[in-house]
Amino acid sequence: MKCISIDLDGTLLNSRHEISERDLKALEELQEKGHTVILNTGRSYSDVVKIKPIQNMEVPIFCLNGSLLYSKTRELLYEVTLPMSTYKEIFSVLQKLGVRVLVYTNYGGFPSTLPPLHHKSNEELDTLFQTYNYDEILNQDNLKIYKLIALVQYDQLDKIEVVKKTLANKFDVSLASSFPNNVEITSNETHKGKAILHYQQMMNLAFDEIIAFGDGGNDLAQFEVATTSVAMGNAPLNIQQKADLITKTNDEDGFSHAVRHLLDLLNTQGVKSVI
Repeated sequence: MKCISIDLDGTLLNSRHEISERDLKALEELQEKGHTVILNTGRSYSDVVKIKPIQNMEVPIFCLNGSLLYSKTRELLYEVTLPMSTYKEIFSVLQKLGVRVLVYTNYGGFPSTLPPLHHKSNEELDTLFQTYNYDEILNQDNLKIYKLIALVQYDQLDKIEVVKKTLANKFDVSLASSFPNNVEITSNETHKGKAILHYQQMMNLAFDEIIAFGDGGNDLAQFEVATTSVAMGNAPLNIQQKADLITKTNDEDGFSHAVRHLLDLLNTQGVKSVI
């Protein structure tokens, strides 16, 4: 049995945030052959299940870079949180660094989750983040913090490296970027790669192969545990350089293109290929 672990944004989803018919057919064929197909994303569960084709899929869903693992029947199998004291310290640091902050909790994302922000103007984003009262988050009963995202404008990318260096030197957390202008912060107990290993252990499975598909910095963790890693053609060069194989872009059905050719290439070890 093979495990096929697939990122969503920039990978299985095209630039219109849709799954193409060819990619859907490839998913179905993998399941029909008895392989385990996993959606492994930085998105929240609520943002994943808004995608119409996924509503009808029976596949495990790993959310928030492995902070929440759901079975194929949507049962919550595993969760890991940031300690409240750590959240408060990190939030204070991010505010001082002058970045926008998203907070993912068991009550949802505040002041939003990431996907709804993609098409907002900088002026709209400034209004959203500058007027939001983050103290309201702490008023929730039995609050759980799963993930923080530090977000900047694309003309402020130098701040991202400052955030990474500052947090890495002070906190024992997992840091990854799903896009060049953000840093995703989760517990050090989890990332996309550890999530696959947690699932394998919990379900008492032994995968012959782990094949990971991705396009972003938060996919490097699943590349590290994969026997075969596949970067999308639209992935940045540094992500492609870490992958075993490079496929077409997410707007060219890169996932299904790779699936069609992958089995013939699995026996090629240590060779970076373009498929």
